[in-house]
Amino acid sequence: MNKQKRIEIFNRLKAENPTPVTELEYSSPYELLVAVTLSAQATDVSVNKATRKLFPIANTPEAMLRLGEEGLKEYIKTIGLFNSKAKNVIKMAELLIERHNSIVPDNRDDLVALPGVGRKTANVVLNTAFGQIAMAVDTHIFRVSNRTKIAPGKNVDEVEQRLLRLVPNEYLMDAHHWLILHGRYVCVARKPKCGSCLIEDLCEFKDKTVD
Repeated sequence: MNKQKRIEIFNRLKAENPTPVTELEYSSPYELLVAVTLSAQATDVSVNKATRKLFPIANTPEAMLRLGEEGLKEYIKTIGLFNSKAKNVIKMAELLIERHNSIVPDNRDDLVALPGVGRKTANVVLNTAFGQIAMAVDTHIFRVSNRTKIAPGKNVDEVEQRLLRLVPNEYLMDAHHWLILHGRYVCVARKPKCGSCLIEDLCEFKDKTVD
């Protein structure tokens, strides 16, 4: 895909949604960190449903620690992998208090050192909470990047690096949100909604579908 196509793709995505935001509900960097950690292999809808009850009770590392692992499980038991996630979130709270004065770090090295926080989670927090250019490549972004040929790659790391290199600078800050929303609602896994896609004519996917 050439540069002009990429520019036009992101120009259209921006025109449709000028200020894209995450669908996870949060009101602080810590709430976002917890929500993203809980969202692994789960839907944002299911996470929001749980955190609407959890965050009024525990939305700081100290309050989370007081709630404890068993207490946390009661709030997140409807989310997949809730046992391991509860363990990670409680250990994360301990380390935030011990190492970071209860403040969520704004750099990748410190974030990925926290339990349950991988590169993708760290990138979401850096981009969404701290306004840093970062590309959190999940299954949606991986699919869209390869299908459209915006930034094809064999694995998520390759796609991440290509997106950072190939997405025009003026769109880099919000590109993660545009691509994930496009993959979630239009360029879906089983049968992409090509007929109602605003970038269909620019997309280089060979097996386009008819709505």
